[in-house]
Amino acid sequence: MNKASIVDAVNEAIGGTKAGSEKAVDTVIESIVNTLKKGDEVSIAGLGIFSAKTRAARTARNPRTGEAVKVAAMKVPKFRAAKALKDAVR
Repeated sequence: MNKASIVDAVNEAIGGTKAGSEKAVDTVIESIVNTLKKGDEVSIAGLGIFSAKTRAARTARNPRTGEAVKVAAMKVPKFRAAKALKDAVR
């Protein structure tokens, strides 16, 4: 499933225009991204928790040359699935 499929499913469920459904999906995604940028977490009941985790700086290796490369610390997105989602997938 991709974004277009989600837009189609939302449009089928609530009706209206496809543009309105696409705007609703975009707003949800944008809200999640903006909240993670601020460092907060997003909890959606039945789905899970989106959060931003800080990954420490490290030294990696270039696989082609074997040369050591320093990788800066960064924030990466993290998702923890809710129990309801885990049970539904099983």
